[in-house]
Amino acid sequence: MPDKPEPAPTPVPVITAAQLQGALRGRLVQVQPLCAEHENGLSQAAAGDPDMFAWMPVDMASSREALRDWLSRSLAAAAEGREVPFAIVDATSGAVLGSTRFLELRLEHLRAEIGWTWLTRSAWSTGANVETKLLLLERAFEHAGLRRVEFKTDARNARSRGALEALGATFEGIMRKHMVVRDGGERDSAYYSVVDDDWPRIKAHLRNRLERRTDR
Repeated sequence: MPDKPEPAPTPVPVITAAQLQGALRGRLVQVQPLCAEHENGLSQAAAGDPDMFAWMPVDMASSREALRDWLSRSLAAAAEGREVPFAIVDATSGAVLGSTRFLELRLEHLRAEIGWTWLTRSAWSTGANVETKLLLLERAFEHAGLRRVEFKTDARNARSRGALEALGATFEGIMRKHMVVRDGGERDSAYYSVVDDDWPRIKAHLRNRLERRTDR
């Protein structure tokens, strides 16, 4: 009796950066594709608060030139298809609150990172970060079809690590001496992830957090 033919391998979906692009709308925030017109709002959101950027490669509060250079490089990365940057905007007032992006795009492996996230201090603990993450993760898993989303942060950044743990992301370990920071020192990076198997649970968790906050 002849052997049964081997089943054909399941093809890996072809994903492009375009599937991660486009505006996202929530109840608290809009996540808009980053553009030059956001510069004034970003400058106001960053102004006078260097502590907000203590763990980031660029202190956008230090000068308008520093922010403009960061914005220019962000837009260049977007034009080259290397990153997908966004502005985070208050859904009611239209004020720019900060920025975030998809980066480290390894779409052939169905994964990407969410990072470079910062919010003006007045938006902390308002639900803006929670809804931003919810909207980006929905885009990644439900629209683009990714299997994995990564997050990394300085291992010493307790606030960022606490936010990722509250998100429900899984801690995966420390990459030692992973990066060089602004002063030339070394940084250990803490890695977290959400995979597609986790997503239904985490989506329900994030929606519940938002409902508790917005239905007060």
